[in-house]
Amino acid sequence: MKIPVVRSHQRIPMLATAHEGDAGADLSASEEHTIEPGQTALVGTGLSMAIPPGHAGFVLPRSGLAIKHGITVANAPGLIDSGYRGEIRVGLINHSDSTFVVRVGDRIAQLVVMTVETPEFVEVDALDSTDRGAGGFGSTGVAGA
Repeated sequence: MKIPVVRSHQRIPMLATAHEGDAGADLSASEEHTIEPGQTALVGTGLSMAIPPGHAGFVLPRSGLAIKHGITVANAPGLIDSGYRGEIRVGLINHSDSTFVVRVGDRIAQLVVMTVETPEFVEVDALDSTDRGAGGFGSTGVAGA
């Protein structure tokens, strides 16, 4: 699959996976931001693209930023619909106790493009029965208990 990409800043690298077989391509910052502890920032990437119908882009955190600096994607995963043609912007949140500076060119997130189905939702009077039923959070027990 080929996805058309427009770079508004030539200093930002073109999207590509780092290694053969990688699912995600790194998204880099096209602008500088200072993110204080507990704060969020909406960081531009300087990229827009035409994701084909039947697909969606998912913006995911970079594990190194999360583990080493407490920086992650605020709405992970971020969703890019196939009809969107604007700049991809990444909401980052600082979960650490230290100020974090995003510099132009820093890899801030990764993009995974996946096939998705658009379901038709049909209203019914009742749902079929399952072993789980309506059991939600914690319904299967607590770890170690």
